[in-house]
Amino acid sequence: MQLPKFFLSPNGAETGSNMPDVKLFSGTASTKLAEEIAFHFDAPLGDKTLAHFSDGEMQTIINESVRGSFSFFIQSTCQPHDNIFELLLWIDTAKRASVGYITAVIPYFGYARQDRKDKPRVPISAKLIANLLTAAGADRIMTMDLHADQVQGFFDIPVDHLRSEAIYEPFLSEQDLSNTIFASPDVGGVKRARSYAKHFQTDLVICDKVRPRANVVESITVIGDVQGRDVILVDDLVDTAGTLCKAADALIEKGAKSVRAICTHPVLSGKAYENIEKSQLSELIVCDTIPLRQSSPKIKVLSTAKLFSRAIRNTVEHKSIAALFLGR
Repeated sequence: MQLPKFFLSPNGAETGSNMPDVKLFSGTASTKLAEEIAFHFDAPLGDKTLAHFSDGEMQTIINESVRGSFSFFIQSTCQPHDNIFELLLWIDTAKRASVGYITAVIPYFGYARQDRKDKPRVPISAKLIANLLTAAGADRIMTMDLHADQVQGFFDIPVDHLRSEAIYEPFLSEQDLSNTIFASPDVGGVKRARSYAKHFQTDLVICDKVRPRANVVESITVIGDVQGRDVILVDDLVDTAGTLCKAADALIEKGAKSVRAICTHPVLSGKAYENIEKSQLSELIVCDTIPLRQSSPKIKVLSTAKLFSRAIRNTVEHKSIAALFLGR
């Protein structure tokens, strides 16, 4: 499907005769974030209704005309099952309502961890979700910090992959990092942690973990010298927090002065909050791609709303998305 030919000026004014309406809609999982995105974009959220039959079956209803519009549906697929299906229904609803161009804005893309067959007879679930979104009628995907970059290749439609470095690096730049060293909690996250170490011109440490099964960490070995240093662990998501907490313990045992962590997506399932409270982590800094289930004095939340609103604006104006985070 061809992108509609239109242009918006930076203040939102129409500058072309073929300019369609821009519509922003929120899914159930991302209501607060969508409201903040709409605020920064300076546009109201679209009028819609999510109805339920008595057996739990969902019905999505758009209560305004969207014909020919450029529509964005904002929905994280955390606790993924109902949220994924709701998003698919919104996309199908929009498609059947003759929307001009449909973008699924998925701040947290669930099932991205299942991106390969790492053992016999298991699914590649990330590819299945990509197929479902495309089949439903999405023309474009916008997301942040996929668990693995190659998940973008599962889509046959454009994917705008935002990076949380655009949020974390300005935040960290305001702090004293003279004694700081960055660390990856596992070998798979080395590239992510190295990006921070390179940007702040400091050293990198790797925590090599042994994981017998999902959400279970058997042991962690620290590769690198952390004696007397303030360590910042870097990861894309925190689920049960088992890896982070064990990594923090191992780093403290190796002589680290303090351990903090930055993790984009606060999945925080199971005993995650309890694990964090009892851990040697002094602070966990996350983004609001997933709403927290409860507050914690150790958890600080940074907003992604302005970054997503700018990305949506740049999409509408046919400007670069990468410039929002690669131009740092």
